[in-house]
Parts: sequence; C-alpha cells; structure tokens
Amino acid sequence: MREVDSPRAKATVRQTKLQQLLVEIRACTACASELPHGPRPVLRAASTARVLIVGQAPGRKVHDTGIPWNDPSGDLLREWLQIDRDTFYDERRIAIAPAGFCYPGKGRSGDLPPRPECAPRWHPRLVPLLPRLSLTLLVGAYAHDYYLGERRKASLTDTVRARAEYLPAFFPLPHPSPRNRRWLRDRPWFAEQVLPELRERFQAAFSPALKPLRAKT
Repeated sequence: MREVDSPRAKATVRQTKLQQLLVEIRACTACASELPHGPRPVLRAASTARVLIVGQAPGRKVHDTGIPWNDPSGDLLREWLQIDRDTFYDERRIAIAPAGFCYPGKGRSGDLPPRPECAPRWHPRLVPLLPRLSLTLLVGAYAHDYYLGERRKASLTDTVRARAEYLPAFFPLPHPSPRNRRWLRDRPWFAEQVLPELRERFQAAFSPALKPLRAKT
C-alpha cells in the first residue's frame, strides 16, 4: 500500500479538506444583507465526529459568543443527553452544524427561521467530510424539514413519535427552547420513552476506542 493510500493519509487529507471548508463557511457573507446583526457562522466539526447535531439557527447569545448551544436551550439539550459541557464541545466526537449558521434576528414571536439558503449551500459539502458519523440528532422542525423532507410527518410531535422510521441514521427531537416547555410538559411520553432511547443510542454511537463519555454532574 502506498503511503498516500494508507488510512492515516486519507484521514489527514479528509481533515485538511474539512478545515478548509470550515474556513470557507466561517467567512461566508452570502446572506449578509438579510442578517440584521451581520454574518457570524457558528459551527464545530472534526472528521472523527461520531454524532452530528443539527439544530435550527444560533440565537443572539450564541451569535455574541460564537459558541453553539451556549444558552438555556443548550443546557436542556445537554441534560437530555446527560453529558457535561466539556464532552458536548469535544468536536472530535460531536459535530454541530445547524440548519442556518448565522443568527437570523428577531421576529414578532421570537427568533426568525434559519436562512433557507444556508443548509443547501453547505451541508452537502460538510457531511461527506464526516465519514464516521453513526447518528445525526435533528433538533427542531427546521432540521426535520431539511433532512427528512417528505418523510417527515404532518407535525413535529408525530415525527418524534415515528422516530423508529428514521433510525439508525436520524433521531428527530423537539427543540429544547424555553418556548417549548409547554410542549414537553404536555407530552410526558417524551421524557418517559424518548429520552431513555436517545441516551442509549447517543452513547452507542461512540467508538469503544475513545474514552467513555463523562456524565453530567
């Protein structure tokens, strides 16, 4: 086997391509005229990642800090997964790429939807550079729409209930926004049935060669 064709060499080439793509994405200004706070694409990825988290779009706090899920929604998502912040932000294991990379601004009833141009522009180039993915968490309706398309159900609730249809590749979830607390409260089956399965599949996604995930304390 030639050195250039060795698994290690291929992995190095892939990681280099991914780093180049991340630089390109973070420099993107395609929607600048539509973003009231300007472009600041927020994502994290490494070619070794085993789980991809696809959310909606950064909120204002994430836009200001540049750290994905650095808000109450992220706190609840980490609680769902039962992991701490260090594990969550270990991009060797977990890639984070929302349906829209930039904060879209506020609307009348909360943050605006992700820019529709973003996911089609970047996700088809990004995901092939994450060859070790074994699970993608689709967090919220916009992630469902992009990745499931016509396979999604008539409502977010029905899509989450039908998660077995999308596994093992995709695990659809509601968004853990504070605005969705009533949804969670009115659907006790989510905590009783969905979260245990989510945690089991999330843990199983990781290679035994990596250190065990640390539970949230």
